[in-house]
Amino acid sequence: MKKDYRRVLRICSKAMFGVYIICLTYFLFFAESMGRTFESRSYHYNLELFKEIRRFIVYRHVLGTKAVLLNLVGNIVAFLPFGFFLPILHPKCRSFLYTVFFSFEFSLMVETIQLVSKVGSFDVDDLLLNTIGGALGCLIFFWMNRIRRTYETKKQL
Repeated sequence: MKKDYRRVLRICSKAMFGVYIICLTYFLFFAESMGRTFESRSYHYNLELFKEIRRFIVYRHVLGTKAVLLNLVGNIVAFLPFGFFLPILHPKCRSFLYTVFFSFEFSLMVETIQLVSKVGSFDVDDLLLNTIGGALGCLIFFWMNRIRRTYETKKQL
């Protein structure tokens, strides 16, 4: 890949990552549509793995499809860009395990801030789903990188 193209790719990736972090911060901490209000704040947490996931699946008819998808799929989708951009921005994160670790670490930081600030709740199920999202984002990066390399190899022939 040409040096100028790499430079432009990194600059664009940094800008998109910055926009992603700003949007994620808004939705996780400030969006009233996501139940982020500052009224009657108290500590909410779940330390039992699969408790909330199971609750959303069992009561899906009562809660509604939108709430179930927003919680389960939304937590995964929200962290896909994190896992995708991390290997682009930091070469050390080209390792799948590093990306999964940093996705978990970032999710843990978000959940802890939600607990301490009493905005949202600390949920180990969210940690799991967010980490899965980061891992899937990394796998998408690897897949797209392989396609790009195959295309470049064929183009050179």
